Amino acid sequence: MAGSFLHEGERLDELQRNGYKIIQDPKRFCFGMDAVLLSGFAKVKRGEEVLDLGTGTGIIPILLEAKTEGQHFTGLEIQPESADMAARSVAYNHLEDRVSIVTGDIKDATNIFGASSFDVVTCNPPYMTDQHGIKNDGDAKTIARHEVLCNLEDVVSQTAKLLRPGGRCYFVHRPFRLVEILSTMSRYKVEPKRMQLVYPYVDKEPNMVLIEGMRDGKSRITVEKPLIVYQSPGVYMPEIYDIYGY
Repeated sequence: MAGSFLHEGERLDELQRNGYKIIQDPKRFCFGMDAVLLSGFAKVKRGEEVLDLGTGTGIIPILLEAKTEGQHFTGLEIQPESADMAARSVAYNHLEDRVSIVTGDIKDATNIFGASSFDVVTCNPPYMTDQHGIKNDGDAKTIARHEVLCNLEDVVSQTAKLLRPGGRCYFVHRPFRLVEILSTMSRYKVEPKRMQLVYPYVDKEPNMVLIEGMRDGKSRITVEKPLIVYQSPGVYMPEIYDIYGY
């Protein structure tokens, strides 16, 4: 069965959730811990509609479908090859009624789906520029995901339009962009409500930040306790094993 879903060079990887697997090509892009942590940080309530911007191989919609009671999950991806891979993963896991993959540009998302169409929007920005055009992450894997540059303001401005009043968004990004992220969210009336810093080790600087925002929310943010990834090289902290589902 798997062979009919896989193209040359691709593989099936276990997701440790509901027996689901995901198709990946190690020469192109494989999901990282940031996507998994975002899926653990995001809160999706029963019956809600969810959109993942820049979904890549579809990892976040598939994980959220497994972890939450949301009604439907959509992934938007600009690269046709990645979108096709994501769609094949959806079909392999028999999730066609619950997860949809759409090929398109984040900057055109409101035109594709319509304003106020989702209760939750997630985004793990793989390849973005700041206001000066400087890439925040320039490794080969992330560059392979997006041929068209997309900046933080594109994501936040589209999110503000796509969310229903009171809807929530969840982002994972780099801590050195935190001031810009929070100010951009506030400018578009997506009020930051919850934040968690992720540290590789307890004695290292944070290398990720998880943020929840609410459309038209009141100005109040909760800072959660730090999330530590490793207790020793190659050994996760218990919280990380829980998020992964081991």
